[in-house]
Amino acid sequence: MAKTYNDIYIQARKRLKDAGVEAYSLEARLIVSKAADKTVEKFLQDISLYASDELSQKVAKMVDRRIEGEPVAYITGTWEFYGVPLYITRDALIPRTDTEVLVKGAISLFEGRNGRPRILDLCAGSGCVGVAMGVHMPGARVVMVDNSPRALSLCRKNIGRNDLEVRVMCVEADVTEKPPMLLGSFDLITCNAPYIPTAELETLDRSVRDYEPVEALDGGPDGLDIIRPVIRLWKSVLKDNGVLMLEIGEGQALAVRGLMERAGFTGIGTLKDTAGTERVIAGRLKRQDKRERS
Repeated sequence: MAKTYNDIYIQARKRLKDAGVEAYSLEARLIVSKAADKTVEKFLQDISLYASDELSQKVAKMVDRRIEGEPVAYITGTWEFYGVPLYITRDALIPRTDTEVLVKGAISLFEGRNGRPRILDLCAGSGCVGVAMGVHMPGARVVMVDNSPRALSLCRKNIGRNDLEVRVMCVEADVTEKPPMLLGSFDLITCNAPYIPTAELETLDRSVRDYEPVEALDGGPDGLDIIRPVIRLWKSVLKDNGVLMLEIGEGQALAVRGLMERAGFTGIGTLKDTAGTERVIAGRLKRQDKRERS
């Protein structure tokens, strides 16, 4: 018997619900829409139309993958972050709502100010932070840095998807080393570095532990192995009065504040996520000698 899009959706939703997937309705819509090569809006418009058996089988296989633990973003290859559509692959972390605190903080920093700020986004991954800032800050010029060629390839696709080629670019570099020559100077550096302590990786949800790139999660014994060189080395490309803004893990604010103070940052403060955790820390670098680069 032929099935409608709605029949296929209901079946997928039931399987996901029975498997304990919390957002079963949303994920079912995303999976069926992707399988049908439709936007969610178009899928909802066509929901009463009949679909092929091939589509039904395709959806079933995608639901199987989700039930086995694979995140829906990797299954569909798309995600939305801070209202911005993104391509997503297993070469980068899936953007989290927590990271939107970093973008919101960056946007608020320049609200009501004229000019064209230069922003450097380190550990760019999918490009979610840099692209979101580019979309929501039309005057900004953004450079995104990552050490993974595959992640940078994904960054470039997301730059193109959001028509930002004129104002946003990518550079391959290792943030544990000195910044490349001729990178220029920046009004703001944002960074969502790996910050999970190595011993805690095994406690992560299976969908994270088994599918997302471990190198984008593992921050070393105390979670600060990448954050330390970012603070110490990359302050050299901050302009006088420039700001460094870092996403951090739960309970890391005090230690990171100390690192920033010792590096010469002042006015250090934190921003909390929706759970009340200090998720972002920021400080300003006021140079005694404006010619100082390190």
